[in-house]
Amino acid sequence: MKKTFLFVFACLLATSVFAQKSLPSANVKTLQGQSLNVQDLGKSGKITVISFWATWCSPCKKELDAIKDYYGEWQDKYGVELVAVSVDDARTAAKIPAMIEEKGWEYRVLHDANKEFQMAANVASVPHTILLDASGNVVFEHVGYSPGDELELEEQIKAIKK
Repeated sequence: MKKTFLFVFACLLATSVFAQKSLPSANVKTLQGQSLNVQDLGKSGKITVISFWATWCSPCKKELDAIKDYYGEWQDKYGVELVAVSVDDARTAAKIPAMIEEKGWEYRVLHDANKEFQMAANVASVPHTILLDASGNVVFEHVGYSPGDELELEEQIKAIKK
């Protein structure tokens, strides 16, 4: 009986350790107002960086500005796509398009107005970065921003590209 219990426990542990985490099912909107289920982001066949941000969040803007300096190279070298998911509420959402233009961000931008994706992904604060491999599995997450975090993100991208 004891051996059977230990075998079952070991199997369950191995399953949980090796289980792939994927994006939850949640709907967001494009800036044109079209609805999109975020699980579709993992089906592009590309390495995808998802960056939760807001117009009022200084660290978020610093992170997206820093990534901007590397983004073209990342697209060429690794085939990366960055998806910036704004968590702005109705009061500040109107600032999103102007900020994108002002900053010159060439990212795909989505709006999580109802915080559906944010809650489903257990994102407590912004900035919050999620890295998906080409199969749509979550392979890395990072909360907050300090200068140089974009280099750590590139190292994670390199590791999954191999």
